[in-house]
Amino acid sequence: MANIKPVRDIVLIGASRGGLDALARITSALPPDFPAAVLVVIHTLAGSPGLLDTLVGKKSSLPVAYAEDGEPIKQGRIYLAPPDFHLTVSSAATVSLEHSAKVRHSRPAADVLFESAAAVFRERVIGVVLTGGDHDGTDGMNAIRAAGGIGIVQSPSDSLDPSMPSSAITGAQPQFVVMLDEIPKLLIRLVSPPT
Repeated sequence: MANIKPVRDIVLIGASRGGLDALARITSALPPDFPAAVLVVIHTLAGSPGLLDTLVGKKSSLPVAYAEDGEPIKQGRIYLAPPDFHLTVSSAATVSLEHSAKVRHSRPAADVLFESAAAVFRERVIGVVLTGGDHDGTDGMNAIRAAGGIGIVQSPSDSLDPSMPSSAITGAQPQFVVMLDEIPKLLIRLVSPPT
């Protein structure tokens, strides 16, 4: 029996320092018919003015918005974690916002999103760790890999802050370590419908 390529339609992105520019470069290169949902955590302070949706949305052909608690997850949309809230997914394929304890000094934290999505969507998940400080994203990428999902990490040499990528590479052994500008093409290839 031939191996059947799993559907991969849940893309998770985690970033910190330098993440806004990196995210905008990725999302601006995704086509309007991108067949996956994109959920994003960028470390933001509690008092942030909440302009990330506007800044990223200016260059994206996909709709970009802060996630709302209980909102259904749909393909072709970009969901952002609001300042001071963890973004998670539920078994009903909806997003949830939580004001629980900080993880690795951050709320929102990529680990929280990655781990919840891996538990629900398993091999459908593609996790992406971009530039940023500390080690957020490593535990979550391990959960994604263990569930059969795919891990992508921005090359540390290409990162404004290499700490998050370096930690994810060492601690989670992602399938792909690539330069930032290669990530959109890789995502498009990975989410292409099975043939």
